[in-house]
Amino acid sequence: MAKRAIDTTLLAAVLTLLGFGIVMVFSASSVEAAVVNHNAYYYLERQMIWAGLGLFLMFALSRIDYHILLRYAEPIAWGTFGLLVLVLVPHIGKDINGARRWLGFGSLLFQPSEMAKFSLVLLFAKRLATERRITNFAHGILVPLAILGVFAGLIIYEPDLGTALALSGTVMAMLFTAGASGVQLGAVLLSLVPAVGVLIAMAPYRMRRFLAFLDPKQDPLGSGYHIIQSLYALGSGGLFGVGLGQGALKYFYLPEQHTDFIFAIIGEELGLLGAAAVIALFFVVTVRGLRVAMLAPDRFGALLATGLTAMIAVQALLNIAVVTASMPITGVPLPLISYGGSSLLFALAGIGVLLNVSRQRVSA
Repeated sequence: MAKRAIDTTLLAAVLTLLGFGIVMVFSASSVEAAVVNHNAYYYLERQMIWAGLGLFLMFALSRIDYHILLRYAEPIAWGTFGLLVLVLVPHIGKDINGARRWLGFGSLLFQPSEMAKFSLVLLFAKRLATERRITNFAHGILVPLAILGVFAGLIIYEPDLGTALALSGTVMAMLFTAGASGVQLGAVLLSLVPAVGVLIAMAPYRMRRFLAFLDPKQDPLGSGYHIIQSLYALGSGGLFGVGLGQGALKYFYLPEQHTDFIFAIIGEELGLLGAAAVIALFFVVTVRGLRVAMLAPDRFGALLATGLTAMIAVQALLNIAVVTASMPITGVPLPLISYGGSSLLFALAGIGVLLNVSRQRVSA
C-alpha cells in the first residue's frame, strides 16, 4: 500500500495547541515561579524541554509503521503496570501534596499514570483487533474491563480519580468502536455509578469536593474556594479578556493556575473568544483523529486511532468541565497546554502514532 502524506490539518491543530500552551504556561506561572523559585522562567524552561522531547518522539513515531507496535503492546502495558505498583511503594514513589503519583528525583519527575493511558490504548487496540467475540458480553467486554479495573484501581489508590476516569472513558470509546452495543456499555456505566459513589464517600476530600460542586458558596474559603476563583477568572475575562499576561487571579488567588486550571487563566486573559478558540482546536483534533480512524487500512489501525483520539478528547472534556464547574473538581491536566512533562510527552507520542496511521489511510 502506497503511503500518503500525514494529516496536515491534524498536525497544524496540535502544533498550534502546543505553541499556545507554552505561551500560556509562562503567562500563568511566571508570578509563582518568580516568588517561589526566584526565576520567572522556571516552569517555561522545563515545559519547553519536555515539548522538545515530545516533538522528537512525535515525529519519530509518525515515521515508524504503527504495525510494529503490535509486538510491543503487552510488554509496554505490563511494564507500565509495574511502574504503577512501584509508585505506591513508600520511599520510592514521590509524595507531593498528599498524593503519591510520581517516580524520579529532585525536579525530574515521571508520572506512570500518564503512560498508562498510552499503553492501554496499545494493548486494547491489539486485543480488540483480533477479538471476534465482542458481542459476547462476558468474553468480549468483561475481560477488557477487568484489565482496565486493575490499572484504574492502582491509579485511584495514588489517589488520582481524574486520570482513572479519563482512562475509563478512552477504553469505553474503543469498546464501542470494536462493536460493543450502546446497551452493553450503558449497563457497564450504570453499574459503575454506585462504585463512584462509594469512592466519593470513602474519601472525605472527595465528599467535600462533591458538596462544593453542588454549592461552592457554602464553604467559600475552604472546599468551594478553588471553583469560585476559577469562575471569577472566567467571568472577569468577558468577551475579549483582560489581555495576555494581565490576569490577576494568577497572583496566588487561583491554585494550580498553570496546571489543572490553566483554562481559567485563558478565559481571564483572552476572554470567551480565546477559550472558544481552544475548544475549537480540540474539536478539530477530535474530528481529524476520528477521520483517521475511519480511513485506517485495518481494524488495529482504526482502534488505535480511536483510542489515541479519545485519549486527548476525553481528558480535554474532563478538564474544561471541571474548570467551568460542570463537574466536581478532579485533577486532570488540559492536554498539550497544561504544565507537566509526562502528560505532554505521552500526548505527543500518541499524536505521532496517530499521524502514522494517517500516512497509511485508504482513499476517502
